[in-house]
Amino acid sequence: MDYYLQEAMVRHKLDLTKEQMIVLKKLHDNNGITQNELASLTYRDKSSLARLLTKMEDKGYIKRKQSEKDRRSNSVFLTPKGRDIFKKSRPVIRELLTIMEQDMSKEEKQKIIQLLQKVQQNFTHQTKTP
Repeated sequence: MDYYLQEAMVRHKLDLTKEQMIVLKKLHDNNGITQNELASLTYRDKSSLARLLTKMEDKGYIKRKQSEKDRRSNSVFLTPKGRDIFKKSRPVIRELLTIMEQDMSKEEKQKIIQLLQKVQQNFTHQTKTP
């Protein structure tokens, strides 16, 4: 799936990785959240997210702003360029979903979603138990 997504981004001339797209989606839904909140929402550790955000800031997709209350905390915001690339990525994602769901019944799609949610829950519970 990652391969096809990256291939589609290149084909549509979008300078965007899957990881960057996930961050853009989370910021689209929660613009201005802290870097720690974003790490939690994207299931990334703080240091790998910081590296990813630096790349995205260099591309002009996001802007980090240091908190006035707590200088150790940064809030992350979408820039106009980030909003634009996010909008342009949506049809690419829809195209991939259409291909992926081709010749699948509604019941089959629901079953896959249920199974993947179960796998995700298993991993979530695994990381919380010592």
